[in-house]
Amino acid sequence: MKPFLLRPVTKDYIWGGTRLREEFGKESDSERIAESWELSCHPDGECIIASGEYSGMKLSEFVRRYPAAVGKNFRSEDRFPVLVKLIDAKSDLSIQVHPDDKYAMAHEDDSGKTEMWYIIEAEEGAGIVYGFREKLTSGQFRQAIDENSLMDKVKRVPVKAGDVFFIKPGTLHAIGKGIILAEIQQSSNVTYRVYDYGRPGADGKPRELHIDKAVEVTDTTPSQLFEKGNIIRKPGGSIQLLFSCEYFSASLIEVSSEWSFSQDKDGFFHLLAVRGEGTADIGGEHFIIKKGTGIFVPAGEYECSIKGNCSLIMTDCII
Repeated sequence: MKPFLLRPVTKDYIWGGTRLREEFGKESDSERIAESWELSCHPDGECIIASGEYSGMKLSEFVRRYPAAVGKNFRSEDRFPVLVKLIDAKSDLSIQVHPDDKYAMAHEDDSGKTEMWYIIEAEEGAGIVYGFREKLTSGQFRQAIDENSLMDKVKRVPVKAGDVFFIKPGTLHAIGKGIILAEIQQSSNVTYRVYDYGRPGADGKPRELHIDKAVEVTDTTPSQLFEKGNIIRKPGGSIQLLFSCEYFSASLIEVSSEWSFSQDKDGFFHLLAVRGEGTADIGGEHFIIKKGTGIFVPAGEYECSIKGNCSLIMTDCII
């Protein structure tokens, strides 16, 4: 089965900007593009195959017809495991939290949300909210929300290009303004907003908060940063494991001239270009790479060669 390009789904949220259009080539009828869902079978936004034999087909339909393309143990009725996004935060995102699988299935009929952020670009002084400064009880967390003192309790972390953050379910978090990042996550769209700066939504009214559910699922223990894997270098480029969990793993491939590898896995992988330009030859298919290019590679055995000067995030799932 041949690899193919995907056409993403874009989202217009009030905090989004225009850089995903201007710098990453994303298209939308809206002025803003806050998010571009680069790999998605989620019903809230499904990618369309954009090249090859199945061009024009929804990725979810392809997966339903050919479940073995996802993994040898994947069934057509299973939920697609991951969602990959690009995010442009022109303004601060809301303070929010995501539930785990058990809570999400019981209350939302959706998967929980484990996610990883890779910072592509960050303005000087940009940062994120990443849990709490010190341990709170659930009662103290609720009191801080009610008294509008939550922002005094959260941990703010400065960021720079290349940083990686693991957002496990229950972690209170927010992306700050001036950041472009790639997000690799479980295929879920369950978000509980805790604080939104009192700003109005598109309808002019304050956006909905989800205080009760947020208090139930939030881990009020301070979050810990983690280290990326070692960089493996060879002439022409390098690869580094960014993060791995039970749902997905993500690595950064940096190409200075040519990076070649063989892929023989029981699951698919996805390439997302985040910097530079080049070409990719995978399984007999030739692709032009620029910022924002996304390539889906079905499960199987492939020879891969990436040439140019570029950086790509490789997301894979063994299923």
